[in-house]
Amino acid sequence: MTDPLRLLERCELCPRRCRANRLKGERGYCGVGDEILVAHYGPHHGEEPPISGVNGSGNIFFSSCNLRCLFCQNYQISREGIGSALPAKKLTEIFFQLQRAGCHNINLVSPTPYAPLIALAVSEAKRQGIGIPFVYNTNAYENVETLELLDGLVDVYLPDFKYWSPKIAARLSDAPVGQSYPHFARLAIMEMKRQVGNLTVQGGLAAKGLLVRHLVLPGGLAGSENIIRWTRDALGADTYISLMSQYCPLHEAHAYPLLQRRVRQSEYDRLIALLSDNGFENVFIQELDSAPLFVPDFQKPEPFTPAHSS
Repeated sequence: MTDPLRLLERCELCPRRCRANRLKGERGYCGVGDEILVAHYGPHHGEEPPISGVNGSGNIFFSSCNLRCLFCQNYQISREGIGSALPAKKLTEIFFQLQRAGCHNINLVSPTPYAPLIALAVSEAKRQGIGIPFVYNTNAYENVETLELLDGLVDVYLPDFKYWSPKIAARLSDAPVGQSYPHFARLAIMEMKRQVGNLTVQGGLAAKGLLVRHLVLPGGLAGSENIIRWTRDALGADTYISLMSQYCPLHEAHAYPLLQRRVRQSEYDRLIALLSDNGFENVFIQELDSAPLFVPDFQKPEPFTPAHSS
């Protein structure tokens, strides 16, 4: 493998292409240098059934993010930078620790700013014979060349296709229209599909493949209908989709009238029907009243509620 760390000399890991020399202490939009910042890791039971299984997914929550979603439920780590620095060697050790704890997979949450360092850690873990899949859990604001670095290392891609409109993405997540979120998300998700194909589930657990997430927003802000139709046309109706209803008006959402309420049952039901009408059968849905259960507090040793913690 070509030394992935060289990509940090002129960082272009995401569509922002900040070109910061992170190896010399410069920090781009995400605010990350040459260290890995981890806010929390451990078994997690709040993912889709084939990801969480019975024993939980081995989630590793990385600090910082290359988006600034006004309603981010993980804002304590995406914006406030809660986390501890550790080297790639320690990250590999955490992988094996999670495997020993019985986790069904290693779930890399918000990994994009750390992709080269993660590639090194995963490559070493696979060399040492780790026996569970790696899940790349991302907002999909990725460059294809960054994902190519992970080809053969990531087993399951779990992207959240967040918005259809570049202008909505700019307003709600500070993704510049000139570096259009939906454009790059589409390219990224198609590259993920090229690498791993459709999701395969063995013994009730995700083994390899693509599972597309989509968070429904109130008032149709996310452009959900267009995202569903694009997924059908570009990826196929056999694609696994997780239609998430867990939106809560958190963080800075109170400043925007359309974001101040939860998703209505009628809005969510209409999208479930649209998935069915378009031939999707591999669909995961949520109960609307479960939304508060997904809100973590990373100030606590166990950030998630009892229903979703180990």
